[in-house]
Amino acid sequence: MTTMINNYQIPDEVINVSKKLKEAGFEAYLVGGCVRDILLNRKPKDWDLTTDATPDDIIKLFDKTFYENVYGTVGVVNEATADQTLKVIEVTPYRVESTYSDNRRPDSVSFSKNLEDDLKRRDFTINAIALNIEEKSGVDGLYKGQMIDLYNGQADIVNKTLKTVGNPTERFHEDGLRIMRAVRIATEIGFTINEETLEAISKSAKLLKNIARERIHTEFNSILMSKQPSVGLFMCQKLGLLPYILPELEETIGVEQGGMHLYDVYEHSLRSLQAAADKDFPLEVRLAALLHDIGKPKSRRAGTGKKEWTFFGHEVIGNRIAQKILEDLKYPNKISEKVLTLIRWHMFFSDTEQISLSAVRRMIANVGKENIWDLMDVRICDRLGMGRPKEDPYRLRKYHSMIEEALRDPISVGMLKIDGKRVMEITSETPGPRIGWILNAILEEILEKPELNEEKILEEMAIDKAKLNNETLKDVGESGKEKKEIEEEKAIKKIRNSHKVS
Repeated sequence: MTTMINNYQIPDEVINVSKKLKEAGFEAYLVGGCVRDILLNRKPKDWDLTTDATPDDIIKLFDKTFYENVYGTVGVVNEATADQTLKVIEVTPYRVESTYSDNRRPDSVSFSKNLEDDLKRRDFTINAIALNIEEKSGVDGLYKGQMIDLYNGQADIVNKTLKTVGNPTERFHEDGLRIMRAVRIATEIGFTINEETLEAISKSAKLLKNIARERIHTEFNSILMSKQPSVGLFMCQKLGLLPYILPELEETIGVEQGGMHLYDVYEHSLRSLQAAADKDFPLEVRLAALLHDIGKPKSRRAGTGKKEWTFFGHEVIGNRIAQKILEDLKYPNKISEKVLTLIRWHMFFSDTEQISLSAVRRMIANVGKENIWDLMDVRICDRLGMGRPKEDPYRLRKYHSMIEEALRDPISVGMLKIDGKRVMEITSETPGPRIGWILNAILEEILEKPELNEEKILEEMAIDKAKLNNETLKDVGESGKEKKEIEEEKAIKKIRNSHKVS
């Protein structure tokens, strides 16, 4: 079936590659996810072209290319564009694939001169639509072109249905990763998977054992970063995929919590993740929200009195379990370290009604200034995942106020990056009032320039102050102390007023 589509926007770089192929006498079609996204009025992430040109033909036509695979895909490198958004366009010859003995890659490929050969090897009908860009029909980069739709993918887009090209069992046995890709695509664009395809996914789930964890990671990550990650993971569980992706999460199903919790650990975890997605929190917070209670099944004990169950130390146990999960799914160390920190300390803002400012300072020291607000976000997701409509307004404002107080610029000796012990080490001063005068004298300068609160700079200051006689040093120190008290009172009052707490 061919259909005309009008007024869609395509980057000039893509148009130029297509045009150059056609001028050389070859066919060129946009294909795959970019065509699907055009029809859904979504901005494509990638632009892929398919052609009857061979890799050698493609390489000869363009100045900058790279070709490092056995499947014919040539990367055409564009010169830097004004918005720096599109530098590489993948161009793949029409190809025919042999059997897939490893359930992942074809044993061999051969190039074809027929578009139909290329479309019939694709995974889903909505990804098997080709678009022949024809002519510019207006302004602002709007074109019209011809759709080649041999498998009624456009109808499936209208019906919001995901199904395979041809026999679904055959498609999944060719490439087991298509099982996860089906869930990921359905999750990202809000489609349902048709019954025949669902049945084939469920029966073929074990094929995921043959897929490299790096590839599982990519699809899993995309599900997490979608707008409805809880739907995607729920689908994975219902279809029997979870044991091959995240078996530890499967173990939380049916683990009742009691108390303030309305849901078992599994549903609470999915709801916490969804809360993170609803607030558009970053990946690390989403992972921490999903895994923060992963240690509860192993820590659950029968409670006493009104407590039906206890989960003492679940954050510590969960930290260890999460470490293995993140390593298995090949997450980069930088991401893993942050997620593990958030899981380890997530109980801080929920295990007591009374949190002192000194405790907040210690927590900031534990998790790092760069992570403290993410820790608060995990706490919010945890609360929302319990079925509570929202965080208690006053308590949340109080937490925010205390963090801001603890994070403010140094306005007390205790916030300097030097202490009395270090002052004595580098100045040979003995214990006595001069140590306090030196610290307060340093503080007076830091109050004016907080950016100087660095260890090496403060050590140099301490050496200079130690050269002053007692009278001068005391005057400077007392002046700093008085100024500190005034500034500290003003700063705290301003922070608390901004959050409407006392």
